[in-house]
Amino acid sequence: MPLQWVLNDPEASEKSGAFSYARGEPPYLELYLRAHKSLTPKGFVWFIAITFALILLPLAAVIGSPVLWGLLPFMLGVLALIWIALKASWRRKDIREELRLWSDRLELRHILPRGDALKWEANPHWVTLRQHPSGGPVPNYLTLSGGGREVELGAFLPQEERVQLYPLLQEHLTQIREA
Repeated sequence: MPLQWVLNDPEASEKSGAFSYARGEPPYLELYLRAHKSLTPKGFVWFIAITFALILLPLAAVIGSPVLWGLLPFMLGVLALIWIALKASWRRKDIREELRLWSDRLELRHILPRGDALKWEANPHWVTLRQHPSGGPVPNYLTLSGGGREVELGAFLPQEERVQLYPLLQEHLTQIREA
């Protein structure tokens, strides 16, 4: 599942009746987004095995002749290129985002395939969540703006999930502002 919510139910403070998160305390909301990978590790093994069998099938006619040794390196080279291309595609899809929401801070980390992280923080009271039905790089493009910057959210998610994410996240931002 490319979208995972973790909602930590805050307990009201005995003094004020409101909840507050100090640094080091768990966030009110954690949202983990990751790109969907349609090819599972098991599916990858099956695909390579079936491709290998299909590549070897035409070579059955030349078993025992010197032509086999002339064609075999090219057939194995094709299989190696398919392997490399699938692994590279898989690595490019290894993008994820982590959004954490406290009463005084919203933090978004965009983690790239190589592990580098881009971080953005803002006060949730001043953050604006926008959905751009058209005009963005993808339909129903989501952005967060605040702290002098505008950042994208979940551009790698399917369109349906971005549409579902918008009202849910907007609701939690509203709850934080009203608390």
